[in-house]
Amino acid sequence: MGYATPEDRRQIEAEGPWHDRDLPTTVWQQIERTAAAHANRPAVTYQLLSGPKDHAETLTWQQLKDQVAQAANLFRELGVGPEDKIAYVLPNANETIVTYLGGMVAGIVNPINPLLDAQQIASILRETDAKVLVTLRAFPKTDVAQKAHEAAAHAPNVKHVLEVDLHRYLTGAKKLIVPLIRPKVKVEHKARVQNFTKAVAAQPTTLQFADPAVDRICTNFHTGGTTGMPKVAQHKNSGIIYNGWLGSELLFTEKDNLICPLPMFHVFAAVVVMGASIASGAHVVFPTPAGYRGDGVFDNFWKLCERHKITFMITVPTAVSALMQRKVDADISKLQIAFCGSSPLPVELYKRFEEAAGVTICEGYGLTEATCLVSINPPDGTKKIGSIGLPFPYTDVKIYHDTEDGAKECPTDVVGEICVASPGVYVGNTYSDQTKNRDLYHGEYLRTGDLGRIDADGYVWITGRAKDLIIRGGHNIDPAEIEEALAGHDAVAMAGAIGQPDAHSGELPCAYVELCEGATVTEDELKEYANARIHERAAHPKRIEILDELPKTAVGKVFKPDLRRRAITRVYNDALSSAGIPAEVVAVTEDKKRGLVAHIRKTGDVGDDAVARVLGDFTRPWDWAQD
Repeated sequence: MGYATPEDRRQIEAEGPWHDRDLPTTVWQQIERTAAAHANRPAVTYQLLSGPKDHAETLTWQQLKDQVAQAANLFRELGVGPEDKIAYVLPNANETIVTYLGGMVAGIVNPINPLLDAQQIASILRETDAKVLVTLRAFPKTDVAQKAHEAAAHAPNVKHVLEVDLHRYLTGAKKLIVPLIRPKVKVEHKARVQNFTKAVAAQPTTLQFADPAVDRICTNFHTGGTTGMPKVAQHKNSGIIYNGWLGSELLFTEKDNLICPLPMFHVFAAVVVMGASIASGAHVVFPTPAGYRGDGVFDNFWKLCERHKITFMITVPTAVSALMQRKVDADISKLQIAFCGSSPLPVELYKRFEEAAGVTICEGYGLTEATCLVSINPPDGTKKIGSIGLPFPYTDVKIYHDTEDGAKECPTDVVGEICVASPGVYVGNTYSDQTKNRDLYHGEYLRTGDLGRIDADGYVWITGRAKDLIIRGGHNIDPAEIEEALAGHDAVAMAGAIGQPDAHSGELPCAYVELCEGATVTEDELKEYANARIHERAAHPKRIEILDELPKTAVGKVFKPDLRRRAITRVYNDALSSAGIPAEVVAVTEDKKRGLVAHIRKTGDVGDDAVARVLGDFTRPWDWAQD
């Protein structure tokens, strides 16, 4: 059915409790149902290259089911039981889909971001105690294989490494050249190395072990990734089934074609998109190993939509921003909706996209700790730009604030911490490390760490973050790593890192530094020093500014709201100046409903629309200053 209003949500829930619905218990049961209903329809399509006429490999639902069974059989043969972990460090490919699904069927699958460095990958492998690692065979223009084998050398729990060779997707001259230029990989671990494709193909296409109807843990997703001690979130079959059911019940059918240039190590692609696909029978297209980051993907995106008759696109704000720098140069008349998540979407960018593409954007909200989906601007209803929409059926959102008498629920439009209860919340066991689950709940409600409010119509709005993360293009960055790196410099007395506004990525890392008395150092020297000690490039500070004294609280902690005000003022003024607009930020104040708000004053003759066009590219709100 459609989803337009809170009444629709109530009607769906009135059909009966979640646990009484006739739904599969396990992911394998869901795959069997869908393959039986849509055996010969396309399930997944993958293109190694981005051209609209480049080779694409499609698996039908029957073929996907067979390969998932083969992969699961292989993992069991390698000693993986229901509680053992299969990790993968892979870019997108059909083998990545098979590994993800087969890993959930055989044991617990652990997707790992291939952009992390070897030290971080090793840390996650040790944290999850993975027995099997699936990764790339060495391939030109990527160091995934090198990092994965180095990581395995520091994770003695890994007993088997299975290599996926992207060479099989190549055609023509490239197929001949790649073996000649394939980079060498230094192997210093003792794990047995096998070819993934050959090992899977040797297995039967029917499951060779029982799949009990038990709601067990089936995935481990790491969160963050910018520190050496990752948090590993645990998902159960029921959370995966719930996310899939939402897609099938509210959005997709077997006749839909989705394009998903997002990575399969992230819950948006893996849990939400693939979950919806295996529940509904919808066909998913994955262009290039790197998705939106792949060569030519943005240039060819609209033509790919035309080629594959795409009805729904999956995107993030950074991708929307990049797409708006290209013309819509193809027939996208079948495209109905763009689903956007991972970080807030600037209002002006929202408007430009809808005007250029003729397609509505539905913003949503989810988090790894809740097995993802929480809310959405309803596809068939009112979309409040800037909000994260209405909670999904069987998901309840409450806003809490702490008092002397404990946590209390906030009234309408009062800001507090967003807390979530749903079939995707694994109460008491969100993280594999039990020490990280302390103080994580208000009863059955997961504390998200995001600050927000619920308006009179039931729409949820995010106003800030209680947990101080920097979100760069949907990627979480812990400011503590930046601060610790800078604090190691002899000249630095104190450092504070924040996310400064950015029109493309939402936020970029920015740091402010107070020097020791009498010390001298340049901002460029500090940046070079910090970057050499911060593992992940995404966390390298875009700007470092030296202040005479950092703003501090009464107990001597860095007062980051003042740093954010300073950054908003600088970034907004730079944007206005670059656009030749005579206006400036005169103050940044805290609004109870909207968070930090920039107040703008005209310094010359300029229209309101001109200012709105420039500042509308940012997610932080602004108002005209009062005279």
